[in-house]
Amino acid sequence: MEKEIISNELFKSVVKVRPSKSQKGDYGKVLLIGGSEQFGGAIIMATEACVSAGAGLVMTATHSVNLSSLHARVPEAMFCDWRDRNLAKMIAQVDVIVCGPGLGQSAFAQDIMQLVSQEVTDKQTVVYDASALNWISNKRLLLARNARQVIFTPHQVEWQRMSSLYPDFQTDTANQDALNNYDPGAILVLKSENTRVYQAGKVYQNQIGNPGMATGGMGDTLAGVIGAFVAQFGPSVETVSAAIYLHSLVGDAIYQDKYVVRPTELISRLAEFMKH
Repeated sequence: MEKEIISNELFKSVVKVRPSKSQKGDYGKVLLIGGSEQFGGAIIMATEACVSAGAGLVMTATHSVNLSSLHARVPEAMFCDWRDRNLAKMIAQVDVIVCGPGLGQSAFAQDIMQLVSQEVTDKQTVVYDASALNWISNKRLLLARNARQVIFTPHQVEWQRMSSLYPDFQTDTANQDALNNYDPGAILVLKSENTRVYQAGKVYQNQIGNPGMATGGMGDTLAGVIGAFVAQFGPSVETVSAAIYLHSLVGDAIYQDKYVVRPTELISRLAEFMKH
């Protein structure tokens, strides 16, 4: 298989200087869905990362209990109660849907997954993370097959559930074969100490990052960054790889002085590193 290291050059080829004549509609619309009563922090971190990484317009569909915290932390994002009948209309209005951070495993969460699979069109990208991956591994009918691009972002244990491959057997060839069983054109972000990105025989490997990033919420943060990058720069394996590179690059900078890299601190420095 063709393999490439995710490099600073690749990152700079994706992230472009914004022209002076710009408006928010030029940088994509993202809808993030997740955050049950117990896991509101996950969707809030994903939302804040999405805003900080440059998405033009960000909307978050979550449990109403998260409203005050979401607005206090990310006033730039719009809120939708995920039980609102207008959720289907919101799905239709965006370029990218990030589904799963803090979604949970309730019957209502399954209804959300079903709604996304029904409403998504061939002009949209869906990023599946966290709880959404567990739903898809058990019920493949919940996968949005009409989407222009599907992106999976599992860690190794989540990928084991999806692929039936134990971590020691998650080789590049085996991972691509398992990905093809879901969607031959999908992008797989297999998170580990050396995260790998797969699509159609291409493999991009990340060689930066650090153990201080082994912290709750780091994956939710990455999902938000990926959503923002796809909204701005298009749904390609290079775009996704650039998002991963930025996430690790900021994490490495923080790790120079701190034992643990907090996702919220990483989020606060995303825009600074994109500028540089």
